[in-house]
Amino acid sequence: MRRRNVVLNIDKKHFSYNQRFILISMIPVYFMLIGFLIQTPAQIFKGLIAIITGTDILITDYFEVGGPGAAFVNAGFITLFLIAIHYFGKVDFNGHAVTSCCMMFGFSLFGKNILNIWLILMGILLYAILHGVSMKKYLYVGCYGTCLSPIITQVMHAGNMRAWQQIALSIFTGLVIGYVLLPIAIHTLAVHKGFSLYNVGFAAGIIATIVASIFKSFGIGIESRLLWSTQYNSIFIYALPLFFIMMMLFAIYTGKNKLMHEYMLLLKHSGLKSPDFVDKFSDFTVIFNMGVNGLFATLFVIFIKGDLNGPIIGSIFTIVGFSATGKHIRNIAPVMFGVFIASAMKLWVITDPAPLMTLILSTTLAPIAGEFGVFAGILAGFLHSSVALNVGVVYSGMNLYNNGFAGGIVALFMVPVIEAVIERRKILKSNAAD
Repeated sequence: MRRRNVVLNIDKKHFSYNQRFILISMIPVYFMLIGFLIQTPAQIFKGLIAIITGTDILITDYFEVGGPGAAFVNAGFITLFLIAIHYFGKVDFNGHAVTSCCMMFGFSLFGKNILNIWLILMGILLYAILHGVSMKKYLYVGCYGTCLSPIITQVMHAGNMRAWQQIALSIFTGLVIGYVLLPIAIHTLAVHKGFSLYNVGFAAGIIATIVASIFKSFGIGIESRLLWSTQYNSIFIYALPLFFIMMMLFAIYTGKNKLMHEYMLLLKHSGLKSPDFVDKFSDFTVIFNMGVNGLFATLFVIFIKGDLNGPIIGSIFTIVGFSATGKHIRNIAPVMFGVFIASAMKLWVITDPAPLMTLILSTTLAPIAGEFGVFAGILAGFLHSSVALNVGVVYSGMNLYNNGFAGGIVALFMVPVIEAVIERRKILKSNAAD
C-alpha cells in the first residue's frame, strides 16, 4: 500500500550558519585525529603520494594503499576544503550540503583524492557559466559527480602518450564529464521518479559506460582491481560506534524533550525524491537520525563479522549523509535485510568485499520501502544485490557509485510494476463496491 507523508508543523530549532559548518567539520577532524594516532606524519605523507599516483578503479581501499592515516588525511582535507567552499561561497546549508560533504568524505577513502576531483567540479562550473545558472544551486551535483574521478586517473595512466598529451586529455575528459553530468542527471531523475536516492550515480553509470566503451574501442585496457584492508577492524570496532553515539548524545542534549516527537515524525516520511530533512526538521533531529543510522549500519557490519576499512566506512558515511535527505532506520533496514536474505540463497558470501558494500549502499532504494512498505523494501534489496554485483562490468569499475546505477535500474523495474498492481487493486475494489 502506498503511504503518504505526514504534514509537518514543527517549531524548528536550528544552529547558526557558522555553528552548522563547525558541526559538519567535526566528521573529518575526528577521523584525521585518529589517522595521526595510527600513522606518523612521515608515513602519512608517503601514503598520500601512493594514493595520488595510483589508479582508483573499484575496489581500491586507501587503507591498503597508503594506510588509514593517509586515507583520513586525504578525505579530511577534501571535505574541509568543500566545507570552506560552501561557507565562503554563502551556499545554503541544507540537506544536500550535509549529504555531499559526507559523501565526499566517505568516497575519499576509496577512489576520490586531492588530485582527481577538481576537473569534474570545474566542468560543472563551466556548465553553470555557459547556461547562466547558479553554481551554488548545483554544487552538490558536482560533488556527487566526482564519483567519476577514477576516469581522470585512468586517462593519466592510459596508453603510451607523452605527459602533456595525457594531461591535456585528462583536462578535456574531466571538463566534458562535469559539463554533461547535470542535464543527464535531471533526465535520469524523471526515469526512476526519485525512488533511487543516488540519482547522480545512475547518471554517472551511463557516462562511465560511454567512456569505458570508447576506451575499449581504442584498445585501451582497464584492469580490474581489488585492494581490501582487513587489519584495522580492532580499532574501528570502537572508534566508529563511539562517533555515532556521541552524535546521538549531542542531539539528545540539544533537543531535550522535543527530540523524540520530531524523530517519530521523521520516521513517517517515505524518503521519496531526496526530501530535505534539514529544512523540514530541527537540526538536532537530523543529527540524531544521522547517528542512529550510522550506528545501525556499523553494528550490522560488526554482527555479520564484516571488515571495517576504507570502502566500508565510506559506505556507512553514505548512509549518514543521506540521513539528511531521505534515509531513516525504517526505510533502510528492510532493504539491507533483503540483501542479507539474498546472501543465504545466492552464490556469494555477504562478508566478501563487493557484497558487503552492496549491503550498505543498497539503501539507495530506501524510498521503495518508505513508500510501499517493508515487503517491497526487502524485495528491492533482494533484487538489488543481483544487479549491483553484476552491472559494474559494463563500465569496468570507473563509476564509484555502482550501487547508484544498479539502484536506478531496480527502481525503474520495480516501481511501474508495483504501481500497476496498486492501480489494479483499486479498480477491483471499486468494482466490488459498485
